[in-house]
Amino acid sequence: MDKDGKGLHVVFTGAPGCGKGTQARILKERAHICHLSTGEMLRAEAAKDTPLGQELKAALDRGEFATDEMIIKMVSNRIDESDCKNGFILDGFPRTLPQAEALEGILSEKGLKLDRVIEIQVPDEIIMERILGRYSCMKCGQGYHDKFQKPKVYGVCDVCGGTEFARRADDNRTTVQNRLINYRALTYPTIPYFERKGLLSCVDGTGTIEATAQKIARVLGLEDNTAAAEAV
Repeated sequence: MDKDGKGLHVVFTGAPGCGKGTQARILKERAHICHLSTGEMLRAEAAKDTPLGQELKAALDRGEFATDEMIIKMVSNRIDESDCKNGFILDGFPRTLPQAEALEGILSEKGLKLDRVIEIQVPDEIIMERILGRYSCMKCGQGYHDKFQKPKVYGVCDVCGGTEFARRADDNRTTVQNRLINYRALTYPTIPYFERKGLLSCVDGTGTIEATAQKIARVLGLEDNTAAAEAV
C-alpha cells in the first residue's frame, strides 16, 4: 500500500527472459494486486469491438507493432478497471522512454503515483540458456524448461496429463540476440530515467525463482506478508 492508501504500483523491467512475467505472477499472489502484461492486454484489447480495439486489431493484422500512442491509451484504460484499485504490476510497459514519461502523466491524472521500478538483472548467456530451453504443453499452456523445470514424468504434463509439447518459433538464438539488441536500444534508456527519479531498485535474477522473489519482497517491504503466505 502506498502512502496515500491507493495501492502498490510497480513496474518490472529487464531484458527478455529475465523472469519479469514469472516474478509478476508471484507478486500478484503475495500482494493481492493486478498483474498487467502488455502482451496479454494487447490481445484482449484487440478482441474488443471498440475504436481502440479495432485500431489495434488492424495494426496487428497488418503485422505492425502497436504505436506508443495506442499502448499508452490501452494502459490508461486498463488501470481504470476495478481490479486495479488495490494496485498493479506493469510487465512489459513502459518499453520506451516516451512511454515512461507518459506513464507518470497517466498516473498523475488519476491521482496515483509509481512506487517502485524493479530491474531484474540477468547476464545475456543465462538469458539465452533460459529462452532456448523453454517449451510448453500444447493442451494447457503450462511452461517447462529442458534444464530448470522438467515435468515430473518425462513427456507428460504435470497439470493436464498432455503429451504434446511445443517451443515458440521465435525462441531461437538469432531472434533472441535481436531482441536483446532491441531491448538495449529502446527499453534500457528508461532505466537511468527512473534511477534519476529515485524509483529504481536492481535485483539479481540469476538465482532460483524463489530467491529472486524474496529479494523483490524485501525491496517492496513485503517480507512479513511473504512469510505469512508461506506459513499457510
